[in-house]
Amino acid sequence: MQNQAPPLPPSFPAAASASSPPPPPEEETATTDAGAADPMPSSKPVRVYADGIYDLFHFGHARALEQAKKSFPNTYLLVGCCNDEITHKFKGKTVMTEDERYESLRHCKWVDEVIPDAPWVVTKEFLDKHNIDFVAHDALPYADTSGAGNDVYEFVKAIGRFKETKRTEGISTSDIIMRIVKDYNQYVMRNLDRGYSRKDLGVSYVKEKRLRVNMRLKKLHEKVREQQERIQTVAKTAGMHRNEWVENADRWVAGFLEMFEEGCHKMGTAIKDRIQESIRSQLLRDSDGLLQNGRDDDDNTDEDDEYFDDYGQEEYYDDNEYYEEKVEEVQKRS
Repeated sequence: MQNQAPPLPPSFPAAASASSPPPPPEEETATTDAGAADPMPSSKPVRVYADGIYDLFHFGHARALEQAKKSFPNTYLLVGCCNDEITHKFKGKTVMTEDERYESLRHCKWVDEVIPDAPWVVTKEFLDKHNIDFVAHDALPYADTSGAGNDVYEFVKAIGRFKETKRTEGISTSDIIMRIVKDYNQYVMRNLDRGYSRKDLGVSYVKEKRLRVNMRLKKLHEKVREQQERIQTVAKTAGMHRNEWVENADRWVAGFLEMFEEGCHKMGTAIKDRIQESIRSQLLRDSDGLLQNGRDDDDNTDEDDEYFDDYGQEEYYDDNEYYEEKVEEVQKRS
């Protein structure tokens, strides 16, 4: 009798047979806004369609397309753009032409393919033609061509193939146009300054002259306001640093007085020196005249002794007093 292997414990699962088929591939489940679960294989890109006018293409448009692109891990985003004819008929005049709007979309990194001349209302035939799995747009209802106020996305919402995206607050094509209309005069003046003619801008001769006068007045008003602000700033600074200003003023005045006093002293000394020099010159001239008249220099020996001591030092230290006495002597002798 051959030995048999012991039975496996009940809790240990039996090994899978080598001949058993492999498990089916995992499927990605996409949940629509209607609540239905659509199995989408992960290997197949989900074709999502987003349409619009995309006039004055801005970051609000780009964010909506980003949301559509990120609806599934593997998304192929098709973007439909209506032409000028259908747009002007159902929505109004655009700023950009259809070709400019198409080209703007082609340069958005989230867009894989642009579909020109897109229909105003998405139909089943259009979805089948482009193999579209889902339609992405914000949930705001858009009127269709019937004039009854029906939503253009009513069909795709009913069949559960609508993916909602969120609008970006604070930015839209209408808001940008309103900014231009609000500051219309400034934009006209800017383009006139850049070389556009009034005919290019559709402005009359009187309108152009009025705008230019108003712009000059505005610039003048701005200059006056700048000067007023400067004066207020200086006054405010003076009020905040009053003590410092007073101290600086006192220092400046004291410095000026010191310089003035020094200058006066130098001027007085110079005048005094000039006077003394003149007196010396006069004394020398008078002394020469007396000697030439026959008087001997030795006659003044006793007189000179009055002014000099035994060591030859002068007894008078006040120059003014000394020269005044000499002047009197010369006058007496003459």
